[in-house]
Amino acid sequence: MAPVRLRFLGCGDAFSSGGRLQTCFHLEGAAEPMLVDCGATALAALKRERIDPGSIGWVALSHLHGDHFGGLLWLIIDGRLTKRSRPLVVAGPPTTRERLEQASEGLYAGSSSAQTAFEIRYLELAERTPCKLGPATVTPFEVVHRSGAPSFALRVQYGGKVLAYSGDTEWTNSLIDAARGADLFVCECNDFDQPQSGHLDYRTLAEKRSQLECARLVLTHMGDDVLAHLGELEFETAADGLVLSV
Repeated sequence: MAPVRLRFLGCGDAFSSGGRLQTCFHLEGAAEPMLVDCGATALAALKRERIDPGSIGWVALSHLHGDHFGGLLWLIIDGRLTKRSRPLVVAGPPTTRERLEQASEGLYAGSSSAQTAFEIRYLELAERTPCKLGPATVTPFEVVHRSGAPSFALRVQYGGKVLAYSGDTEWTNSLIDAARGADLFVCECNDFDQPQSGHLDYRTLAEKRSQLECARLVLTHMGDDVLAHLGELEFETAADGLVLSV
């Protein structure tokens, strides 16, 4: 069995702290590659890593904030311009299609109704209900983060491995269930020691680590105060372009 590889196309927060691109993870090693989240900088990141955007047929979204799903707009427009033919299937929270069309229309008037030669399909994620998404099975766990729709942590079964991802959230016991038995848990860590609503901080995560029954934990979505303390952190940390074998 080929190893599963997770590439951090972007691991930054909404404000690109440290010059990092917004959240987008590329998985390969199963029958087909896929993306987990697709922040506004995703297309630039794909091209920087020399990954053909047209090779992406499957995208799983944790929640509907621009730094996590806004890049779909440019992925779709790029597909129109490059004569893409491969279908694109997006699994996300309720209202994903409507929110994307609203964003598209706001940024490029008329784009939401433009002709698209390739099929775009949307699958609605539901709390703790496995969703078959091409080469993966994605199970969402609702977390605590206001985004205008349910926000989820995602448990992704892919290539014989289990990868969990917190999405954006403050501490909630849903993370324990999402991460249980995972080969890799990618967890947001927006702040260092000052908890804020809707996000995790390093001190809280360090206190709760023993409850997370995952083989490996890697921090992502780090704000400036976390980046200023990188040398003090006891956990692995993500970086744009970093590739992990699972």
